Amino acid sequence: MSAVAPEETVWNLLRGALASRALAIVADLRVADALGAGPRPVDELAAENGSDPDTLHRLLRALASDGVFAEDEPRVFRNTEASELLRGGGWSDFAHLFGGIWLRAVGALDASGSPTFPASHGTDFWSWLAQNPEERTAFDRAMTQGADDRLARLDSVDWDDGELVVVDVGGGNGSLLLCLLDRHPQLRGVVFDLPETVREESAFSERCTFVAGDFFAHVPHGDAYVLSTILHDWDDEHAAAILRTVHAAARPGTRLVLLERVVQSGNHVQGAKWLDLLMLSLFAGRERDEAQWRALLDGNGWAPTRVEDGLIEARCR
Repeated sequence: MSAVAPEETVWNLLRGALASRALAIVADLRVADALGAGPRPVDELAAENGSDPDTLHRLLRALASDGVFAEDEPRVFRNTEASELLRGGGWSDFAHLFGGIWLRAVGALDASGSPTFPASHGTDFWSWLAQNPEERTAFDRAMTQGADDRLARLDSVDWDDGELVVVDVGGGNGSLLLCLLDRHPQLRGVVFDLPETVREESAFSERCTFVAGDFFAHVPHGDAYVLSTILHDWDDEHAAAILRTVHAAARPGTRLVLLERVVQSGNHVQGAKWLDLLMLSLFAGRERDEAQWRALLDGNGWAPTRVEDGLIEARCR
């Protein structure tokens, strides 16, 4: 394989915002869904979704050049394996967010160290979500993307019979914890999140309940705690406050499981290094390396026992 030319490396970075926006537009227009049955002319697609045919063609042509959609003949497009991911929720919701509200915040990113979302949207991200229920729904759906990978990481945890009640702190719609309980019949669960979290009440049962609340104030008592991509949303001060809240509800020896990225050193290619900048833009959050995770846990009552990319375990001291 030939090395990427320096000019191409820089160009691929320069056009990133255009790609995010183009992907968001076609995701919001549900183009991938419209192509589910096979290739279709762009004029037909545009007539259905109310877009300008020429503009839609230009958007799809650009995305197809990177493997998202394919133009089989002039102005006739079909799905590819990549564009198939945009059918339904998850990736399409991520496209909506990355190329929409998040793009505005990232566009204002500077070197000050301050989050840019509040200035570009008039309030902090979480308050904005509460004020925009449709966006909250899109966010919750997006957070389910990658659930299989997160579940696989949880499967590597030794869930022994002594840990009966697992509390998923910031557990959203409960999909992750419900899957964990399906695999481990001895466990019971509590999904803890804000009351406005979008969820399907019928999915819960006597083995798994939803409790509304604020993890800066309190969390339910449990035998083990899971936090899935929660702490990277916060700076060290707020992340420490969350860990102290969980610690106050835990007993000595209680297990804490974090599903978080661990930033690798050097020039290692890792998406977490880019997500780190998104966290900074939205709410001054951050991705952390191993030393930072160990310091954060150790300084707030937790003894780290396992730190690897994607999965961190600790015990309450």
